[in-house]
Amino acid sequence: MSWADKFNLLNEFNILRIICALFLVPHIIAKFTVPQALQFYVDVGFKPPKFWMYLAGAIECVLFVALFFDLYTWFFGFIAFIHLMVAAAATYKLTKKWIWVIGGIEFCVFWSICCLVVAMHAYRTNPPLF
Repeated sequence: MSWADKFNLLNEFNILRIICALFLVPHIIAKFTVPQALQFYVDVGFKPPKFWMYLAGAIECVLFVALFFDLYTWFFGFIAFIHLMVAAAATYKLTKKWIWVIGGIEFCVFWSICCLVVAMHAYRTNPPLF
């Protein structure tokens, strides 16, 4: 598949894959620039919180690159699904809320399902060679 095919915005799968990647960017930036981001990891109980915050940021950087550039999308889409479900579980532990606009997990669950759909589609159309 050519680079032009990977970024053809007339292909609905490409739009979903790219938006799943781009939504990671604000989360990456916040982890490294917003001091309150660390407080989330403290409040949820991750120990040591700074390590887990930077690990999550590093994972999100890898996920962004892989999903955006369509690299092993079946694998990294599934990793993104797991990563976002862990984030949803941590958020639920802290807030006990579903609705996204009041601090709940609704958006995180929706986004993780979108990543799972991306992984499933990529696996079906381009299965691994093992």
